[in-house]
Amino acid sequence: MITLTAICKPMSIIVEKLSDDDIRKRDIYNWPIWEKEVSVFDWIYDDKEQFYLIEGEIKIIADNKEYNISPGDFVTCTKGQSCKWEITKYVKKHYQFFEE
Repeated sequence: MITLTAICKPMSIIVEKLSDDDIRKRDIYNWPIWEKEVSVFDWIYDDKEQFYLIEGEIKIIADNKEYNISPGDFVTCTKGQSCKWEITKYVKKHYQFFEE
């Protein structure tokens, strides 16, 4: 008998505030910029994404939880996470994708 064990990473969205020093250390201001008008769409993350919201407002709905994102928030979305984005105010963000 062969037994296979799978280790599954939990899907998650983490919202935090970074200090100015952490922002500089991560070189966030040199990350690409993404902009989007008011809209609603479904999204699945093929890779881990981290982003820093410069302006706008986003509600992300994932795993029956709502995350309200506002300027200055630093957000991490895990690979494989599915969610719904509701952009309620024009968005501009620095972003970076990471292979896991």
